[in-house]
Amino acid sequence: MDTQIIQLIVNGIAVGSIIALGSVGLTLTYGILRLSNFAHGDFLTLGAYLTLFANTLGINIWLSMVLATVGTVLAMLLSEKLLWSKMRSIRANSTTLIIISIGLALFLRNGVILIWGGKNQNYDLPIAPALDILGLKVTQNQILVLALAVVVILALHYLLQNTKIGKAMRAVADDLDLAKVSGIDVDRVVLWTWVIAGTLTSLGGSMYGLLTAVRPNMGWFLILPLFASVILGGIGNPYGAIAAAFIIGIVQEASTPWLGSQYKQGIALFIMIVVLLIRPKGLFKGTM
Repeated sequence: MDTQIIQLIVNGIAVGSIIALGSVGLTLTYGILRLSNFAHGDFLTLGAYLTLFANTLGINIWLSMVLATVGTVLAMLLSEKLLWSKMRSIRANSTTLIIISIGLALFLRNGVILIWGGKNQNYDLPIAPALDILGLKVTQNQILVLALAVVVILALHYLLQNTKIGKAMRAVADDLDLAKVSGIDVDRVVLWTWVIAGTLTSLGGSMYGLLTAVRPNMGWFLILPLFASVILGGIGNPYGAIAAAFIIGIVQEASTPWLGSQYKQGIALFIMIVVLLIRPKGLFKGTM
């Protein structure tokens, strides 16, 4: 296989790690809350900018990521309190929820521009040379991003499979009414859903900032690959979303020699359309 293609696949794995974290949060909010949240990408951007803010104050990058996660989770919980809980109480339809989420996305993006400006910015980190591994150029940040993504995904797996809240989340995703009858505290499940989604999304944004410049529209450009991963992996299935994210990340990067980098987003759209035509429920079974 050509070295250039292998190099692009390595880059795609790193990008896929970011998409995986963001798409898991997105698929959880849909699977449990039945919410197609178009503001999800902008919460990812918020996580990156909060990391940037803490880092420029002289705080260690890893602690900055933790602080950014707390801030992003609080922002998501605030949106739940002010918007989504009220919409569920009046049984708002999916169209209304989508319109509100788009409005929330615009609010977050313009808020970021108001506070931090519209120019590209970078974390205050020392420049580390790329590693030469079998002729491939792999940056230390790419390795860190993949390693952190693997750790987070394993932690998520443990939470969903081995904890009471994880089992409750799976029950609510499978059948909300049956979960209520069974005595599951749905409000607690909703709270934990936002906490997990906010944590994964913020970490995804922080890690994306390690690979590229932090900019106000970074999350908006990721929203299409995020939704494509959710659909390809089976809506509501976090494991399917993770697998699909790596597929999309690799295919996007590997396509650049033929299509150019400006059409990478189109690949995600093309994959999403093909899957919807052939397997409307995705490659994997939906829900957890």
